[in-house]
Amino acid sequence: MKTPLIGICRHRLSTDGQGVTTLVAFHGCPLRCRYCLNEQCLRPDGVWQQMDAQQILDEVMIDDLYFKATNGGVTFGGGEPLLRSDEIVAFCLMKPADWHIAIETSLNVDLRHLQAVAPYIDHYIIDVKDMNPNIYRRYTSVDNSQVIDNLCWLIAHVDAKKITIRLPYIPDYNTPTDIAQSRTQLESMGFTNFDCFDYVIR
Repeated sequence: MKTPLIGICRHRLSTDGQGVTTLVAFHGCPLRCRYCLNEQCLRPDGVWQQMDAQQILDEVMIDDLYFKATNGGVTFGGGEPLLRSDEIVAFCLMKPADWHIAIETSLNVDLRHLQAVAPYIDHYIIDVKDMNPNIYRRYTSVDNSQVIDNLCWLIAHVDAKKITIRLPYIPDYNTPTDIAQSRTQLESMGFTNFDCFDYVIR
């Protein structure tokens, strides 16, 4: 089955995975963030190409030597890549065994998607926005209860060292105090790696 993509970006360094990485970005997202960085993932006309797992592998195979030389690989992003869990699993079953696979996700999906890809993911980069449900809903237009449930499952089944939690400062939505409270909550759950940064509003 072919899957809509918003792009494939090669030769990324220290952005979304170890070594040299290629970002495979899927179309579609359950969130409606006020400061969406990839608005094309929500637009019907934002599809770059439709590809199946074999075609995606063929496309990224050009950088196999870079991946192997730097312990790099492929990062799945979007949009929300976990909505395409079947395609990610199919890709991972075909890829070279020594590629490092990362995923950038909001975790706001049904648990079955996370469970499906978990055996194949080497690193998770999770943008939780903010753990406060009121802030989260105001910013994304959806609830974060599913995110919290998935975080609980993840920390129970995956080494915390393989998980990076992104805690952004979102102008007009959260404060440094809110971010500190989110971090305290996440640390109490067992998470240890955090990426704190400011959203740049365009």
